[in-house]
Amino acid sequence: MTGGAQRPATYAKCYEQEPDRVDAAGTQTWITRSGNIVVVITRAKAGTAIERAGNPDESMLLLPSGVNAQIEAGGESMTASGDSLTILPPGSSRVTLRNAGYVVRICSSQATDLAAAASNARTYADGAPELAPIVPWPDPVGGFRLRHYPLAEIESPDPSPLKMRLFRSTNLMVNVFLPWPQPRDETKLSPHAHDDFEQISLALDGTFAHHLRYPWTPDKTAWRDDEHLVFGSPSLLVIPARVIHTSHNIGDGVARLVDIFAPPRLDFSRRDGFVLNARDYPLL
Repeated sequence: MTGGAQRPATYAKCYEQEPDRVDAAGTQTWITRSGNIVVVITRAKAGTAIERAGNPDESMLLLPSGVNAQIEAGGESMTASGDSLTILPPGSSRVTLRNAGYVVRICSSQATDLAAAASNARTYADGAPELAPIVPWPDPVGGFRLRHYPLAEIESPDPSPLKMRLFRSTNLMVNVFLPWPQPRDETKLSPHAHDDFEQISLALDGTFAHHLRYPWTPDKTAWRDDEHLVFGSPSLLVIPARVIHTSHNIGDGVARLVDIFAPPRLDFSRRDGFVLNARDYPLL
């Protein structure tokens, strides 16, 4: 690891923070970005159609448990149940909620209109030169189309207690952990840092404690204090490159966490059988 963090961590607490957009129907939207990623969280009534025109590259849609939707994109239409991940092809799309709740849309920063509208856009006003750029991976097998993964039916190949479930597209990677039914063992956390990419940790259910330690550099005036943040759900934390971090769920109830990366991580992709949709997306 070289150098210090180039920016502070940023976050969105959708359960208490004012939305960035509210339309005439009362649909609420929170938009948060990292250097390479934009996450759009929308809370809407049943029957609401969430439309996106001309997205430049692939994007992902996460439906939490209990939220069903009709998805239209790339000339295809499908009904998706809650607790699922869908990869959307480039272009226009429509997601119509069949019941009220939150939905999560994950785009790359090529969605420049969304990146500019993010609540933390100023954090990236000068770009993010410390990050590895997104270089598109090979096109998916069979071309760009809707690809749907019902998470409730998918187990984890991860032997660790974290139980990771990794999916990638040509530009993004998500780790949808299996639900955690009890708090993580605080004596077995995993503090680590990433030299040239950021991590977004998205909490869909439960309460999480996030711990951040910023590296010291020769310039003491640039040092930042450690941060210990407690977030409910839904919420997300953007962890800058080079910041030591670890997270754990606290309190009662099932916790659901998703980690988001861009570009897709080679270290995970090279582990045989670890990326669950690797047959759809060839290695770079």
